[in-house]
Amino acid sequence: MIFTQAEMIWRGFHWAFFVNVQGLIVCLQRFESQVKISNLQLAQVELRTATELLLASGAAMELAGSFSRQDYEGIVRRSMSPPQVQATNFSGLMSWEHAALMQIWKRLRPMFENLPPALQSQHQEFVNAYLSLTKAHRAVCQKFGGDEGGSLRCETNYAVETLDRFAESRQALIDPHASVEKERH
Repeated sequence: MIFTQAEMIWRGFHWAFFVNVQGLIVCLQRFESQVKISNLQLAQVELRTATELLLASGAAMELAGSFSRQDYEGIVRRSMSPPQVQATNFSGLMSWEHAALMQIWKRLRPMFENLPPALQSQHQEFVNAYLSLTKAHRAVCQKFGGDEGGSLRCETNYAVETLDRFAESRQALIDPHASVEKERH
């Protein structure tokens, strides 16, 4: 199969994104194990590495959108719709990586809520890296018309608004104190 340059960029950087997410899952599992045995030095290493993987994921997401909106609409978006794919609502939400990451973030929420002081600074960098990733994802979505229409998964809502809601709910998992502060205001 021959791919256009836009398809190669889109696919290649999404593959890189998912490889980074796989590494993130491993780091967070290792982080969890190290916190449970009070090895805060290694826990910090794992959280720092997870932070770097989130930053790399954001860069991959940004680079995935480094072609024209015309190519996205005419080539890439069509490649993610039937008959090229079986699902009518194709999305990264369908990946095992997404499911595994959400599962571990839910499991880690209480740990993030009660982190030892030695890990709090690195945790904030981790949260900031996540916010950087969400900003990159939103920018790509907006570049390709997500502020004007829906995604493949949900045509009835603006895609950027859906991403914003997802970002907020996921941030509440990894930054429980921020969600409590929002509720107070």
